[in-house]
Amino acid sequence: MIRSMLAALTATALLAPAAPAAAFCGFFVAKADTKLFNDASKVVMVRDQDRTVITMVNDYAGDPKDFAMVIPTPVVLKRKQINVGRSADVEHLDAYTAPRIVEYRDPDPCAPPIVALRVPSPRAKSTAPISDGVARRQRSLGVKIEAQYTVGEYDILILSAKKSDGLQIWLDENGYKTPAAAKPILASYIAQGMKFFVAKVNLKEKSKVGGEFLRPLQIAFESKKFMLPIRLGTANGRGKQDLILFTLTRTGRVETVNYRTAKIPSNIDIPLFVQKDFGRFYKAMFARASEKAGGRAVFTEYAWDMGWCDPCAADPLSNDQLRRLGVYWVPKGGRARRGVNVFVTRLHVRYDAKTFPEDLRLTVTGDRKNFQGRYVTRHPFTGDISCAAGDAYRRRLLQRWDREAKQLATLTGWDIGEIRAKMAKSAKGFDLNGNEPWWKSIWD
Repeated sequence: MIRSMLAALTATALLAPAAPAAAFCGFFVAKADTKLFNDASKVVMVRDQDRTVITMVNDYAGDPKDFAMVIPTPVVLKRKQINVGRSADVEHLDAYTAPRIVEYRDPDPCAPPIVALRVPSPRAKSTAPISDGVARRQRSLGVKIEAQYTVGEYDILILSAKKSDGLQIWLDENGYKTPAAAKPILASYIAQGMKFFVAKVNLKEKSKVGGEFLRPLQIAFESKKFMLPIRLGTANGRGKQDLILFTLTRTGRVETVNYRTAKIPSNIDIPLFVQKDFGRFYKAMFARASEKAGGRAVFTEYAWDMGWCDPCAADPLSNDQLRRLGVYWVPKGGRARRGVNVFVTRLHVRYDAKTFPEDLRLTVTGDRKNFQGRYVTRHPFTGDISCAAGDAYRRRLLQRWDREAKQLATLTGWDIGEIRAKMAKSAKGFDLNGNEPWWKSIWD
């Protein structure tokens, strides 16, 4: 099969705005007046019965000494429940599940049909003990350090707190500034008995690892709650944010319990010129779909058995990659095969504090029906069509182009006049008049 350069684009790359920092389900806190925003994020969740493994991708690109992260967790995590993962595994999963554009070519209407060409998207050690004075101050604020570890390039604390004021004061006194909007959210987590996973960069260990970006943090725990805390992410967010959530289960598709889960518009014919601007198209289409849902829907962009794909935006992940992401039930070594009993769901949500006032509560379904965000472009046949079937083909082609223009305008909100003008340019070289007399089309 032929590969297309434009198909290498992934939805995450298309939708994530250029920004100095991006976070995930927690919020960034920064020293002094450092401005950190979390505008987009990627999270992988493995769920099997009460067992959960979360991989959180760090797109932070600022000074490592200014990085800190706070994530609510249901339990106190032990050292072996925390790991540093590989960004490449998440990027591969992102590419594998990304919405894709496929390309077909019309067969010669004057000859027996040929097989259309289809173009898929391409493919620790413990920290030093705290002093008695520091411990007394923590107790006075109602904050307790339940555990502390160094894992890879991260220094990690597991905190419990009795009140949000105390937790905020503790963070401030340790050289970090929390957004004011976080206070009521922290209070609700404290009321639920949640703990707080706090990570900062260990500069000495980071220098050993090297590289520009921080590696993903992973946590594994057992809890009856299957949820993703997103509310803290709105505390210092710059308007609406995008979250791409990948889930891996044994049984089937994952959906949200407390918000509507909808499928992204798919399997739609779009004009040829969109090939060169697929990113702008998908961004506009997603914004339109989110707007029509009142900004309160979680969209399924992909749901498929991990062992295969059709068409493939990237090869399925290997068993070793799946295990590194936390899929503990697959055997070591080799590539994932159909029937490997791993089902992947890609969910995309655009959210802010107003439209998503609650964390995402999730459930695993038994639904294993395949779905993907898929968009189709079709090239007209440009050879000689002087046969009797050629006239009928031209009429059908004009009808198809009219339908594609209207569909694109509906999906994106783009001006239909501009769409038709771009389509006319991309149709150059195709003889709409066939062998008709030259003068017949002068005034048509």
